[in-house]
Amino acid sequence: MVATGISAGLNKGHVVTSRTVAPRPSTRKGFLGKRVKFVRDVIREVAGFAPYEKRIMELLKVGKDKRALKVAKNKLGTHLRGKKKREELANVMRKMKK
Repeated sequence: MVATGISAGLNKGHVVTSRTVAPRPSTRKGFLGKRVKFVRDVIREVAGFAPYEKRIMELLKVGKDKRALKVAKNKLGTHLRGKKKREELANVMRKMKK
């Protein structure tokens, strides 16, 4: 809604031009940077998978997706984190097959 300059009505108020505001640094929060991605990949390559991750992968191989989600959820604390971990490990398995 654009102001009309009239002091009454739905679009009341002084007419002004809106400024373009630079994005705040907080908008980048959670964005994965190149360096962080590289470091995580190196650590994954060196350290491998945690035992609970191996168990989830085994369950996914057998086709027990729901059980895999339950294991992930219990280990990680929340439903969303569990779903994310299950998806991540499914992608890893898909890449290993190729």
